[in-house]
Amino acid sequence: MDTLGYIYNRGAANLRGRKSGTIGLVLCDVGNPFYSKLMLGIDEVIVDANVIAVLVNSANNPERQFRQIRQLREHGVDGLIICPAIGTPDTLLEETEKLNLPCVQVLRHVSPIKGDYVGPDYAEGTSLAVKHLIKHGRKKIVFLGGEPVHSAARERLEGFRKTLKRHNLEHDLIIQTNIQDLADYGNLPDLLASTNPPDAAICYNDMIAQSLIGYFLAHGKMPGRDFAIIGADNIPQAATSFPPLTTIVTDPVGVGRNAARLLLDRINAPSITSTRILVSGQLMIRQSCGGPIS
Repeated sequence: MDTLGYIYNRGAANLRGRKSGTIGLVLCDVGNPFYSKLMLGIDEVIVDANVIAVLVNSANNPERQFRQIRQLREHGVDGLIICPAIGTPDTLLEETEKLNLPCVQVLRHVSPIKGDYVGPDYAEGTSLAVKHLIKHGRKKIVFLGGEPVHSAARERLEGFRKTLKRHNLEHDLIIQTNIQDLADYGNLPDLLASTNPPDAAICYNDMIAQSLIGYFLAHGKMPGRDFAIIGADNIPQAATSFPPLTTIVTDPVGVGRNAARLLLDRINAPSITSTRILVSGQLMIRQSCGGPIS
């Protein structure tokens, strides 16, 4: 076979088995290093199942996303893993059902109860971060970055608010910013210049947190000592920043593995019930938040 240059005819096999051995992977920002980790987890599972993924980038555009889903179906994918674009309506689930396309949502979901979903426990991870800061004496904590425009952002804010309220601390210091502009700190500089400034920030992601570290260093302040900073996602650069960044571990590789397993199960045995898997939140403690490293 090798001598003759024989290549297995996947198309003919697909006609016999009515499966293509491909899945669609619809992400909203492939330039974000977080998604590379997600794809690693997915690939670890599907490679052993002789399945390959077709990647498309929705660029957070719901109309483009729906068009891509239809095109992936035209190309015969057996199922979808999708991180819904901002503004995606819950008709996403009806659309994939009409297309007879098993679909697993990751990181964000369009309905709190309908559809298969795998993601980090954002609320618990943010709660752990708040409790760590309180334990080490921080009393005025802000949440920096993003807007509550999708489920991941809303769940982060839920964990932030609820935990501060339980400790009878101010829980509405939420500074919305454009997360594509890492130099956008909203009104945080004004708060820092006030007579009762905040002493800590939990950031929407690690990239915003690293930008905030740079802001304080440029103003002669040492993060961790003069102001506590915590990020989210534990991207590789978090450990090498100065000072090293404390971060909420969202385990994108684990999310990817679980999503791929769930989708393969759905392809092989469709179900009318929804499965929702939350990957437990953890806190990677480093120098940027002060307190002991443990």
